[in-house]
Amino acid sequence: MRILISNDDGYLAPGLVALADALSAIADVVVVAPERNRSGASNALTLDKPLSVSKAGHNIYFVDGTPSDCVHVALTGLLDYRPDLVVSGINQGQNMGDDTLYSGTVAAATEGFLFGIPSIAFSQVDKGWDHIDDAARFALNLVKHKISVIETPFLLNVNIPNCHYGDLKGVKVTRLGKRHQSEPVIKSTDPRGHPIYWIGPCGQARDGGEGTDFHAIAEGYASVTPLQVDLTHTQQLETLKKVWQ
Repeated sequence: MRILISNDDGYLAPGLVALADALSAIADVVVVAPERNRSGASNALTLDKPLSVSKAGHNIYFVDGTPSDCVHVALTGLLDYRPDLVVSGINQGQNMGDDTLYSGTVAAATEGFLFGIPSIAFSQVDKGWDHIDDAARFALNLVKHKISVIETPFLLNVNIPNCHYGDLKGVKVTRLGKRHQSEPVIKSTDPRGHPIYWIGPCGQARDGGEGTDFHAIAEGYASVTPLQVDLTHTQQLETLKKVWQ
């Protein structure tokens, strides 16, 4: 098996290093990741400048672009083969509910999926890299034992509690929950007295009931959510057609 790994925390992030080390036990792994943290980059592609690719080690490359750039460049120019799987992460912090719209971690996996390649985004629930090796072990077992029986191509969003591997209660297949609106921006000033604004923290769960990723994590389970890319609001199609009759 040949696996392409990317992330949004940067190619030196402990989560990516742990994931690459774990998956190297069962696959030929190549890393193509951003040169720095690009959290929140979503599915952005860099179109206003050329991208530079540098090599950091054996089968490790970093790109001065977004997570989607990394996977796009890897699949359309850098690699001379088509990977069997694209894996993103392990992210520092959860990507649940509405987070998936902003997440560079999910975006890297989505880019692989858009090319018809099975793809998985892995995230730890809490920041700080606590129990990252346990999370990598979980990711390894999922890839090793589960993906062969899932209809392809697929796009999975996986969130893993920060705990010892043996303390994980199990896995629940979930839908995305929903968050409240984000907290207000944090206003400050730069050294010259000009106003600056920091994006505030995300909101709490608004829909975190049973069956959601939020609920599974709260109960001590890892959550696995299948995603799709079609943004069509199918329930409004007939209503809009009547508007133009």
